[in-house]
Amino acid sequence: MISMTELLTTISIMFIVAGPFLLVANRFDLPTVPLLVIAGTIVGFFIDEALTLELAQYGIALLVFSFGVDIDLSAVRSVIRDSEVAALAQIAVVGSLGVGLGLALGVPLEEALFLGVAAALSSTLVGTALLRTEITMNLLQGRLAQSIHFIQDLLAILFVLVLSAETLDAGPVTTMLGSGLALLVAAVLVNRYLFDAIGRLAGDSDELMILGVVSLLAVFVGAAEYAGVSVAVGAFAAGLAVRHDPVEYLGLFNGLESIKDFFVAIFFLTVGALVVLPFVEIGWSESVEKLVLAGGLALLTVVVKPAITTAILLYRGYEPRSATLASLSSDQVSEFALIIAIEALVLGLLTQSVFDAIILAAAVTMIVSSLTKRYDERIYRVLADRGLLPANHGKVDELSDVTGPLVDHVIIVGYGRHGQKLVEACDADDTPYVVIENDPARREAVVAECDAYVFGDAMEQYTWEKANVDDASLVVSTIDSDPVSRRLLSFEFDADLTLRASDRTIALELLEAGALYVSQPDVLAGKQLVSRIRRVLDDELTPEALREEQLTELNSIDHPEFQHRR
Repeated sequence: MISMTELLTTISIMFIVAGPFLLVANRFDLPTVPLLVIAGTIVGFFIDEALTLELAQYGIALLVFSFGVDIDLSAVRSVIRDSEVAALAQIAVVGSLGVGLGLALGVPLEEALFLGVAAALSSTLVGTALLRTEITMNLLQGRLAQSIHFIQDLLAILFVLVLSAETLDAGPVTTMLGSGLALLVAAVLVNRYLFDAIGRLAGDSDELMILGVVSLLAVFVGAAEYAGVSVAVGAFAAGLAVRHDPVEYLGLFNGLESIKDFFVAIFFLTVGALVVLPFVEIGWSESVEKLVLAGGLALLTVVVKPAITTAILLYRGYEPRSATLASLSSDQVSEFALIIAIEALVLGLLTQSVFDAIILAAAVTMIVSSLTKRYDERIYRVLADRGLLPANHGKVDELSDVTGPLVDHVIIVGYGRHGQKLVEACDADDTPYVVIENDPARREAVVAECDAYVFGDAMEQYTWEKANVDDASLVVSTIDSDPVSRRLLSFEFDADLTLRASDRTIALELLEAGALYVSQPDVLAGKQLVSRIRRVLDDELTPEALREEQLTELNSIDHPEFQHRR
């Protein structure tokens, strides 16, 4: 066990070394993941591997807890069938190739199985949590990625439980699976019947709420250790127990987000610290063998796995862009795979050489993944322009409803709060309209409330053909995204185009590029504030009336919108 002194010393060393790297990343706007991993390799020269392994297990467990908290089951359900097919096929194909790679390089079958696991499982951390933005996560590719990772996490937990039994005998394995299932069932019950009670007892104190959540985490982790189950399983169950609507517990979730950011840094530093540098700490022959094994594993993870996932999603009817961007979130070794590898090493099921190859491949793929995520749009465009991605609009045609004549209509991009208000205005004026939406979690609301709609990617030409943009009179984008706005301008619609921007500089650039109007919420809110304060100062509006006006406005904002945004 790690003593408190050793833990604090290790973490201090990590952040002392990482500090300059983070300053460089911030100064030159570089991705932080590669620099954290590199800093971790330097840290590895100063701390003991056994200490690093134990710190990694608990660090990853705390991250797994954070991601369990973030799971949005409504979003997962919206694409669950296609995600099941993609996740299972990805594991079957890539996992088999990983095992085959090991066998081809002379690795025993028992160890080759762990190579298959490392190749097949994708990282929730790198794929979604660390690099996400709301605009990305709430679109189809984000929902698909999140759902695929969730399914893989569940399968990884099954593997961890079997590994915890330390044998393949039916009795111990059944016991471990039963213990894991009991933890997950307890998490569901706590989430449904106990969590709100903790909230009521905490009252308005975010500190007490966070303390209550940390206590829940300690209980689940303690229960997992008592049952002989990996602490990662207990932490995942604790995350599911806490999972809740962030609007109700905003202070709590903001606090947990800060904690997660801290452990994200620890995670990448730990991965780097576990890397055994070839030709530096080991001999030539072993270095070459390890490089070949790690290189093959990295190639399967970075190239083959996304390609297979893209092909599966295209086969299921998704458009090339959504399929490609969702698949690029899977091009790394999973943190669960690292937990499995660490436990296998501790149990003597994995030799140090194969373990080192897995860690090296994980470090490389996480660095590459941070770069592919940053440049995913460019990667997609290169593939599409070279004709490597066949067109497929099956899902768009299946989920859209644009029957009837569409002439001189308004096209509304996004069915958030602003989109809903625009639809209400069009209905009141009997103005024909089409809503373009790409978030599966909003589909039910769109179908129930809109006359015509297209479920497609606003960045793709076919979506606009489906919405009959050639005969539209006005296109209104409610999406606050610079890439989306610039893409819409590049289409050069005959219809007038209004956009949205949060930044004054971007708003001016969009107007100069041809937009008819750019909505800037901060400017509008400022004008509204000045207008209302002036009315109060001029005795045109009493303070009580001003307060009532705002209460009316706030109450008119439907709470389900926040659920859509979640």
